[in-house]
Amino acid sequence: MTLSHAHETDAPSAEPLGADIDADAAGDDATEKTAPAAPFPLTRGREKGYDVQAVDAFLEQARAAFESDPAEATLGSTEVRRAGFPLVRHGYVIAAVDAALGRIEDAFAAREREYALSRAGARAWVGRSRELAQEVLDRLARPRGRRFDRVSALRYGYRVDEVDIVADRLAAYLADGAPLTTDQVRTVAFRMQRGGYREAQVDAVLDAVVEVMLAIG
Repeated sequence: MTLSHAHETDAPSAEPLGADIDADAAGDDATEKTAPAAPFPLTRGREKGYDVQAVDAFLEQARAAFESDPAEATLGSTEVRRAGFPLVRHGYVIAAVDAALGRIEDAFAAREREYALSRAGARAWVGRSRELAQEVLDRLARPRGRRFDRVSALRYGYRVDEVDIVADRLAAYLADGAPLTTDQVRTVAFRMQRGGYREAQVDAVLDAVVEVMLAIG
């Protein structure tokens, strides 16, 4: 299994935090009112996408948080990374929203890094990032097939072989600086198997790797 790139071409050329969400479709007649332009393309037919109202509400929350004082923000890069939305017909195209969320997360992470550097200094920030990276490496150093807890034989978890392949790439990045991008980590997906790796643990490690990547810029 390989890590897949997010398709940026599916996303609108909006500025971070959905700056064009409130843009209206302009008509030739100045007196003619038109419906607001959707910030993302909508799915068609039976294809499901992210619930429109849920995405719009989250983007408004993200906009407000980004415009507030960093010390008082109630939402940050971690919350953006973990955001999830109901899947419905005629929803926003998933790839487009995910690509936009990636840019929003980058913007929050950059602001958080600048704020932390101004408060604690570069040494403390780098030290924290190294500690987190080492914690991840310690887990990934475990033998294949035993890097994460397994669900019971009657339940489904992530496919062990696929997770282990990705884990090897993550370890190579953290230990040796092997090429890897945040988009590759964000968009990785695994098939399911009975008795597989526990999803929450795998997802937590992926989140931690993204956090390290964003922290070191």
